[in-house]
Parts: sequence; C-alpha cells; structure tokens
Amino acid sequence: MPTYHEILTTDLSTLTAAAEHWDDVAEDLHKQETAYRRDVHGISMGPSWQGLYTTVADEHFAVTLKEFQKAQTEAKAIAALFRDAHTQFVDLRKKLESARQDAVAAKMKVSDQGVVSYDTGKLTDGDRQALAHDPDYQESVRKAVASWQARIDQCVKDVEDADKGVEIAFQAVVTDSDIGDGTIGGFNGRAQGDIEKYEAHEAEDIARRVNAGEASQRDYRELQRLLGGNSGDKAFSQTLLDGLGARGTLQLSNSLDSLAHYDDKQHGSRYLDIQKGLATTLATATKDPHSDFYQGFRADLRKAGTEQFKVDGLSSVPDEKVRGYQSLVTLMQHGHGYDGQFLKDTADDIRHAEESYTPRGGNPTESLWGLRDRFSGEDRGWFANDPLDGVLGIMSHDPEVSTEYLDPARNDNLRYLLHGRNWDTVVDHYATPPGGTTVGIPVLAEDGDVRKGFGAALEAATTGEAPGGYHAAGPHTEPQARILQHTINTLYTDKHAQELPKGLVTPMAHILTSYTPDTHETYAESSSKYDIDWDSEGSVWSDKDGAHLAVGHQRLAAVMRGVANDPEAFGHLYGAEQQYTHHVLETIPADAGDKTIRDRIVESSRAMGAYDGIRSDIIYDERFEKTQWAADFNHGIGTALGTALLFNPVKDLSPVGDLTNKAIDVWAYESNKEHTAEANLAATEQNAKTYDAGQHDVEKLVRAWADSRGHGIDSDWTKYYVHAGQNDYEHGRDRTLSTLRADR
Repeated sequence: MPTYHEILTTDLSTLTAAAEHWDDVAEDLHKQETAYRRDVHGISMGPSWQGLYTTVADEHFAVTLKEFQKAQTEAKAIAALFRDAHTQFVDLRKKLESARQDAVAAKMKVSDQGVVSYDTGKLTDGDRQALAHDPDYQESVRKAVASWQARIDQCVKDVEDADKGVEIAFQAVVTDSDIGDGTIGGFNGRAQGDIEKYEAHEAEDIARRVNAGEASQRDYRELQRLLGGNSGDKAFSQTLLDGLGARGTLQLSNSLDSLAHYDDKQHGSRYLDIQKGLATTLATATKDPHSDFYQGFRADLRKAGTEQFKVDGLSSVPDEKVRGYQSLVTLMQHGHGYDGQFLKDTADDIRHAEESYTPRGGNPTESLWGLRDRFSGEDRGWFANDPLDGVLGIMSHDPEVSTEYLDPARNDNLRYLLHGRNWDTVVDHYATPPGGTTVGIPVLAEDGDVRKGFGAALEAATTGEAPGGYHAAGPHTEPQARILQHTINTLYTDKHAQELPKGLVTPMAHILTSYTPDTHETYAESSSKYDIDWDSEGSVWSDKDGAHLAVGHQRLAAVMRGVANDPEAFGHLYGAEQQYTHHVLETIPADAGDKTIRDRIVESSRAMGAYDGIRSDIIYDERFEKTQWAADFNHGIGTALGTALLFNPVKDLSPVGDLTNKAIDVWAYESNKEHTAEANLAATEQNAKTYDAGQHDVEKLVRAWADSRGHGIDSDWTKYYVHAGQNDYEHGRDRTLSTLRADR
C-alpha cells in the first residue's frame, strides 16, 4: 500500500509513458494482424487450398487471427487503464497536498511521513505559557491535531483504495473470460479501459456470495470499500446493478438487512454502511431517466417489485415474505440525492402495482403489502412495509419534486392519496398477538407511522421547504397553494377534516403556519377574494407577493379543528396568528384615517375570534382533559413566540416603537393565564358563552397598539377601537363555533 511519502514523491508521469507504450503495442499488433491475414490466413481462403486437413487448418488460422484482434483490444484497454489510473492518482494527490497546505495554514506541522503535530515555533510567549499550563488550551490543541491527522489519513486511505482498484483492474484485464473462443488463457477480447467497471464486476461477484450465504468478513470489508469509493461513479453503478439485475440487487439489500438487524449485530454498522453505498449506487445509476440502463432497470424493477422475498429475522411469523418494492424503498431510505424522475416513476409503479393487485379469493382485507407484524417505532420502523408512503418520505427531501408529484393540475396523485387509497386495507395488517402464520383472517390495524411519508411530502409540496418544522410565511407558488386548497376541500368533503388522519395532524399544522396571512385574511373576510361563501371551494391567485389561497371559512375551520386535536400544534398556529395580528396593526400607516384603522382592527379581531371559536369547541369535546389541553396549547403558543418572528413588521411606520417586541410576551402571558383558568370550567354551553379570555386578548392587543402610537391605553380614542374589535371578535368566534358543531 502506498505511504504518505510515496504518494507525494512518486513520478506519476511513468503511468502516461506506460500508456503510450501500450498504444504502440496495439499498433504493432495491428500490423501483425494485417500481415497474418494476408500471408497466412489468406492462403486458406484461396481455391487451391483443398484436402482433408483444410477444415482443421482453417479453424486454427481463424483462432489465431482472432487472437491478434483480441490482443489489440487488450493492449488498448491496458493503455486506457494506465491513463485512468494517472487521472485518479493526480487528483487524489492534489487533495492530499491541499490538506497538508490547509493544516500548515492552521498552525500545524506535517512530517515527511504524514504525521501531524502542533507548530509551537509560531507561538507567542503568551501562547506558550497557555499551552504549558491551560488544560482547556491543551485539549483544544489535541482535538485540532487529531482532526487534521484524520483528514490527512483519509486522503492517504483514498489513494490506497484507488490503488487497490487499479490492482483489481489489471488482474482482470488480462484474464480471458471467453471459454469458447478456442483458446485457454488467451487474450481478453472483452477487455475494458475503465477501472470502475472492473471494480463493479468484483463487487458483483462478492454480492452473489452474500446472497448465497457464502461471503466471508473479508468479502464484506472489500464490498464496503468498493461501494464506499465508487458508488458515485456512473460506470461502476450501472455496471454493478446491470450485472445483479433488480432481483439480485433487492436480494443483496435483504441479506444485508438480515445481517445488520438480526443475524450479526456485532458487525451491524458495517452492513448498514454497505447498504448506504448500495443506495448511493442506485441513486447514481438512475440519474438519467432517458438512458437505456434506466429504462431496462425500471422494467426489471416492475417485475421484481411484486415478487416475494424472505428476509430472515424480519417477521415473527415463520412463513412471512415481503414484496420487492418494500425492500427497494427500505434500501432507498439509506441514501439520498435521487433524481426526481426516478422518485416519481417509482411512486407511480408502486401505485400501479397496488391498484392492479387481485386479492386471493376476492378477500377485500388482503393487500399486496399486507404483513402480519408491526413495522413502526425505533426498532421496527426502518422497514418500509408501506412502500408508497416510504418513497413519498424520501421525495419530501426534494420539495420541488414533491410539488410536481402532488399538483392536482398535473395528475391525480393527491386525490388518490387523500381519497382513493384505503390506508386501512392497503397496508398495516398484523396479527395480534404475533407468532401465527400467514393463513387466516388478519387483524386490521394501523402502524404507528401510517402516512408519515405522505405527510412529509405534503408539507414539502405546499411550503417549498424541507418538512419537520414550522415555516415562515410564504411566498408560495400557485401549485403549492393549489395543493393545499385541494387538500382542505378533499378532507372536508370526505368528513375527515375535524378528525384528521393520523400522520397528517402535525404536517398540516406546519403547513397552515406558513399560510397564516391567508388564513388570517380568510377569517377576517378582508376583501372580495377572501370574503367568499363559507362553504366555497375557494380559489388560488398570484400577485407581487406570490400565490395566495382562499377557501370557505367553514372548510378551513374544520381542518384547523382537526389540528386542534393536538393542542400544542394548534397552540403554535394560534401563536402565529397572534404574531401576524401584531404585524397587521404595526403596518397601519401613521397618518391613516378612522376607516383604515377601524377596518384593520375589526378584521383582525374577527380572525382572532375564529381561532378562539376553534379553541372554544374543545370545551364541548369530552375526549379531552381540559386543563391539560390548555397547558399543552399554551406551550405551543410559547414555542411559537419564542422562535424567530414569522413575519417582518414595517417598523418605520410606528412612530413610538416596535409593538411586537414590547407587548407580545406580556400579552401572551396574561392571555395564557386566562385560557388555562377557563379550561377548568364545566363543558356547558352557558360557560362557553361567557368564554372571555379572547375578548381580553383583543382589548390588550388594541390598547398596546394604541399606546405605541401615543394615544394612551385608557383614552376615549383607544376605548372606541377596543369596543369595535371586541364586537367583531365575538362575531368571528360564535360563527366558527356554530359551524363546527353543525358539521358533526
């Protein structure tokens, strides 16, 4: 193996010189072929060449002629391998030199043997004293040295790996793999000039041993090296997967899963690292959806995707088998960087497979993906028992692709996932208690992670951001807003809004936070575009601030009521509305007239009332322990207000100061105390009518705003607007509460 010193001092030009030599060899062999064809092989083709032995001679002459041709192929391939090796080693040496230079610039020394140490010669007297007596300084130096040493060592290892690949290639390039060419140990007519292709063949051989249960730990180490160093190379990736085929690839993934999770946990990290390399190989190989490889491999996957495979240890049911697409998506979860078209094609193919499946005996409870075990949680959730949901989870890491896939103007995928797919019977069948067989009627139940992938993809598709957190408000595109509009309307029409499906509650909270300006204006009924029929499907439009969404007040409130089943999630929505209401008031021009001021306060109070109508509805729902719900709700508000503002107030329009920074924390604290106290009231209609924490919210908000404008919190001017706001707060709350109860 090459050392640090050898890497930096070896004359790499000898590789290109060797390549030129082998070019000359190929040219000389071509000349010899020409002479042999003319002077020897040509004789057997003439009319005078007849007799008993002519057939045998012809065969020998033909073999020799082909050997001349194969020798040229082999020589040219060797030349190409030398050039490939030169390119790799030059690039890797530059990376090592760069690492050394960076280390020196960071006050390190690197010896001729690649050993890193701290360069004390550049220290000041004060630094020397600190290094001698300050344990923290000493520890920071130790960590810095270790970090630079690790980088240098990795660069050396990369060269070692490349050198091993070159060795594999040169051993294979001179091996005659055609046993039917009339020679034994002849020239290699199938020789190739790409090191990565030979490494792919080596990886394929090892993979076949893994699938046959015949691989050694040395094999696994070599497979880990091969995939780790080459999975980003197109030639390697396509050669390997083409050789294994879709079925062999899935078998390899299943074998690695069995080893990592059940059969050999001691070396689990190695098997999972190989899985990561295999997943990256898949991502690299499928980058070009127009390539012949892509088309062929996708067709192969369609066949293997519905085949059944045994994964040792996966299920407590002895005869349980999984489907190929479940294994594929499980593998894909180890990787990233998949081409968007590959993700969409895979999702389409999985959907087609499940829609085309005919249950045995017409049993409606049997599904293509149905298994008899749970597959969620830390120990079991790694397996993609619902492959469509799993691939959507992977897709969510690419918001643009998620939007394209779910846009109802492009396809019916969103309709299928919201309305057409029966999540109860398509997936998540398990027997309770486990341990039976696959024969018999399954118990239907949902796994703990049902719709997890769909929820993540929906969040990414509607916000344009990675899922998993609350998002700043807009701007949005029309496709993003259209997906949310379609989602709200479908959930409402299907009577799923107030009881959102599991897996969609938190994503919908994240999404609606991003659309707070639109939800505020919808509840505020602020303009003709938002002041629409309460049961309207609404519309999507664009202006200078991006795309906007309006749906019927009744429909939006129903979905928010579904979010409110998670009090902390709804608390975050409520906190976002609080922030936006502050923002609306702050942006009232300093010279605004009475109508402008009154309209903004009335509309904002109406919107706050709608949010409180949803909160009031919890009073009637006996599923909740009210005090705990209020505590969790208030925690959600605190989380929302404790993070960066979701909006950007125009501060220069406020002559006295920033209302948000001065008032919002005090206002929220006082508000939350009242909300918690009211949660202890009995769940009666009379108590709901006296529910006045929201009225006080409006009062505190308007008084704080008026004070920031220099009018004082108790002036007649201020009281006038407080009264106007409270009237419309009650209007917004009562209408929302009544429509929620009427929908049940």
